[in-house]
Amino acid sequence: MSVDENQPKWDVALAALADTEYREKGSPLTLEDFHRLAREHAIRLDDIMETIFLLAIHKQWAYLDATGREQDIDQQTLDSLYVKRRLSEEDLAAFDGGWQPR
Repeated sequence: MSVDENQPKWDVALAALADTEYREKGSPLTLEDFHRLAREHAIRLDDIMETIFLLAIHKQWAYLDATGREQDIDQQTLDSLYVKRRLSEEDLAAFDGGWQPR
């Protein structure tokens, strides 16, 4: 079985949910926004955040730190956040800026 190189590396449904939320809000999404989406749609926060990180790694989205400066996100950044195969709430708290599509 071959891997289709054209297939997105992230969950397209979660990416669409985040994109819609961004367009409705009209400003970068915060962890608070992602927490609310997780509760409203009964989705695990770490699933949403993994998708957002993957979008940033593949230059589809950008992360802006609390000062508004874009920060580079790479696979190593994401890998370092995993604790017991989940994204740690404490580690995610360090990302107190905003996320937006490019």
